[in-house]
Amino acid sequence: MIKCHLSRLMGERKLKISDLARDTGLHRNTITLLYQETATRVDLEAIEALCRYFQVGIADLLEIVDAPAA
Repeated sequence: MIKCHLSRLMGERKLKISDLARDTGLHRNTITLLYQETATRVDLEAIEALCRYFQVGIADLLEIVDAPAA
């Protein structure tokens, strides 16, 4: 399972989804899906734009974690 830390990064900077969409040029829906961790696929350009915006590496944005036992 891949965990996205976008909500934490946005919270630290007190950003709204609309602010991030405006600043990065990414579609609001793309950001919402990543924020809520419901995205099933993400464009590499979107990951690059977010990493550059927050000045972080990919590992700071996305993390592989073990899936919870069912």
